[in-house]
Amino acid sequence: MITIALPKGALLKDSIKLLQSVGLDFSTFLDSANRQLQIQDPSQTAQALLVRAQDVPVYVEYGQAQLGIVGYDVLQEKTPAVATLGDLHFGYCRMSLAVRAASSYRSPLDLPAHGRVASKFVHCAREYFNNLDLPVEIIPLYGSVELGPITGMSEAIVDLVSTGRTLKENGLIEIDILYESTARLIAHPISYRLNTDGINNLIEQIRELTKVSAESLVS
Repeated sequence: MITIALPKGALLKDSIKLLQSVGLDFSTFLDSANRQLQIQDPSQTAQALLVRAQDVPVYVEYGQAQLGIVGYDVLQEKTPAVATLGDLHFGYCRMSLAVRAASSYRSPLDLPAHGRVASKFVHCAREYFNNLDLPVEIIPLYGSVELGPITGMSEAIVDLVSTGRTLKENGLIEIDILYESTARLIAHPISYRLNTDGINNLIEQIRELTKVSAESLVS
């Protein structure tokens, strides 16, 4: 039986919709009364695990799931040993560098050397500033990162941005985009190579579906 790791949160609804399009129904996860974290498709050909988005690649890397759906941002931060099989073309957001609108900073290099940057994406933030050859202190925060510049604890933040509304309402502006992120299909490398439980057929169905979706977006 194929096991698929699905992310809690913003990507879940579209992930379930995608899988329904290839004949797998895990919509029970959308029921607010449901407390199950592992369910089978009614056809009993596949099961799904409902996990935190950051844990999806962990379950796939260690083989508890052959497939997973996860944001590109998680893959960039965690750098897991998984096979990335394609862009699913939903869940768009961007990893941005933001500062207080009232500050004088309008580009990354305006930030002071050895200044402080708050982020829950520590690896990505560190790599970004290393590439700029700008030494900064990365402060790990896992709650309301926007409070860093507001309270004066940091000059800037690196965080995911979707609409930009939260930044605007807290007096922050973006001054650079590290990368753009969408949902990705990932697989356990050995399962993918050996076609365990016939997963390659499912992968091709998803790829074909997302190809059609991407073409419709372009047109």
